Amino acid sequence: MKMVILIVKNQDADEITQALTSEKYRITRVASTGGFLRSGVVTFLIGTRDERVELALEIIRKNLTPLPSGEKRATLFVVPVERFEQV
Repeated sequence: MKMVILIVKNQDADEITQALTSEKYRITRVASTGGFLRSGVVTFLIGTRDERVELALEIIRKNLTPLPSGEKRATLFVVPVERFEQV
């Protein structure tokens, strides 16, 4: 199991949410602040099976087309999950 941590700007969050949930990914969406100008961002926590990680990354990339300026649209981390439990 892996945890994908995705940080995007507010204006990209709704499109990402819809794209991931339509493919049956369960996400947790957290409003956060960061960056040089303390701009509003959204942090997604996406827990998924190892074999579905690449599909999630494809969905994210597809819905975040590059900006003409070359500015990056997202920061993401994929980290292993040692244990998962719902209580």
